[in-house]
Amino acid sequence: MSLTSEVAGMVRRMVAGWPPEPDQNVVNELLRLLGRWRAIMLANTFVQSQGAVIWSGPFAGMEYVRTATEGALIPRLLGTYESELHPHFAAFAAEGLDCVIDVGCAEGYYAVGLARMMPGVRIFAHDIDEKAQAACADLAQRNGVADRVIIGGEFKPTDFEAFAGRRVLALVDAEGAELDILRPDLSPALAGISIIVETHDVYRKGALAEMIARFSPTHDIVRVDQQPKTFDMPPFLQKMTHLDQLLAVWEWRILPTPWLVMRPKRSA
Repeated sequence: MSLTSEVAGMVRRMVAGWPPEPDQNVVNELLRLLGRWRAIMLANTFVQSQGAVIWSGPFAGMEYVRTATEGALIPRLLGTYESELHPHFAAFAAEGLDCVIDVGCAEGYYAVGLARMMPGVRIFAHDIDEKAQAACADLAQRNGVADRVIIGGEFKPTDFEAFAGRRVLALVDAEGAELDILRPDLSPALAGISIIVETHDVYRKGALAEMIARFSPTHDIVRVDQQPKTFDMPPFLQKMTHLDQLLAVWEWRILPTPWLVMRPKRSA
């Protein structure tokens, strides 16, 4: 059964159970389902037209995957994914780092992308999903950076201690588990580590406020919110509908998930 047939069947079952006046949240779930389906179709079209190579942004030219281990694929292929963070990655790259810790690496978009962007920097890529670990290792190999991308499983709060005194950027995207991983009470080394963390109040209420409270004493904190996307579209996308162009850069977020860019205070 094709994905389109599978989704069509899901739609029929959902709509069949609707009352005359369905709840707006139920209709919204249908809209999200159809949006994800169309985004997958657009990703397939991208790969057929351009190949599985990232189109733009700081990771342009990186060979990528044809199926993501999680989340939306086509914004990554287009290079628009989390583009709000691009200036911050560029600043860290210019300042110089010894290593990057990527917690929640999935198939390696950042682990491999940052390894290509920052020659000589070692990337410690961690994910609790073994399939994601394998996909990240394969992606690193295909992009010629396997010698600098070290794959691991669960990253515990106390594991930051091994990086004390080094020029480190910790990148944490753990769907709410940032509250369990970023524990300065368990790891004093965090006071000297730069951090980019995506906060997930959508999964753990109060995560954003708690991250700010924990790190305000030791870090200067910049909140980064998602913004509209502007980019140079590949030719195939320029010919498509405005809705398709919007769905191509949609990152499948349920609600806003602000990032915090946190740098150790000079006096800390």
